[in-house]
Amino acid sequence: MASRKTSQQTRDNGDKYSVLLPTYNERENLPLIVWLLVKYFGESGFNYEIVVIDDGSPDGTLEVAEQLQKIYGEDKILLRPRAKKLGLGTAYIHGMKHATGNFIFIMDADLSHHPKFIPEFIQKQKEGDYDVVSGTRYSGNGGVYGWDLRRKLISRGANFLTQVLLRPGASDLTGSFRLYKKKVLQCLVERCVSKGYVFQMEMIVRARQLNYTIGEVPISFVDRVYGESKLGGNEIVSFVKGLLTLFATT
Repeated sequence: MASRKTSQQTRDNGDKYSVLLPTYNERENLPLIVWLLVKYFGESGFNYEIVVIDDGSPDGTLEVAEQLQKIYGEDKILLRPRAKKLGLGTAYIHGMKHATGNFIFIMDADLSHHPKFIPEFIQKQKEGDYDVVSGTRYSGNGGVYGWDLRRKLISRGANFLTQVLLRPGASDLTGSFRLYKKKVLQCLVERCVSKGYVFQMEMIVRARQLNYTIGEVPISFVDRVYGESKLGGNEIVSFVKGLLTLFATT
């Protein structure tokens, strides 16, 4: 009875959570991540919507999203596709234009980020009225599963370099599972100039510059279930260049 009362209170407090899911060739993962989002939001009683921003996936991701919309309803699944890949930052801007929530979740659609952590993000945000809540793989009982040694070394090395050069005051800079107040995310995206994997790092650095408060939730990161990782040599070079740019300009 107590849990049902708590769920009703969360429904009545006026907060709504918009989940932005940028997708590219995720037709196999999308039904699973959407089902899990619906499950955990439904069980916790929070008001939500899922905004799918597909960048012209050739594998039919958008067609799958259309079927999911028929199953779960247009009020829960919003489709806001674009003609081609235009970058993560612009995907968030595009999604926010259509999001009706006052809070925004960003996460990967490839099942690397499990929606089971969403209630913990929301609880953490409410505890300190944080502007940003970031999932961390490198604090508490957070961790990474399914990566080979090379990927782990790259991620740890990138995070270490970032901590040394930028001192951002957060333990995981390159992660992309976060909860933002909508107005805060809008402000940060407008100020960020980076692309690719540096973008998420710059978001936290800019948040600290603007004195936004940041909370952290330990998460388990699991390597994508279906499809291939988009991390390659070009992305690593771009990351190092972007890190040095931020070091020189912040």
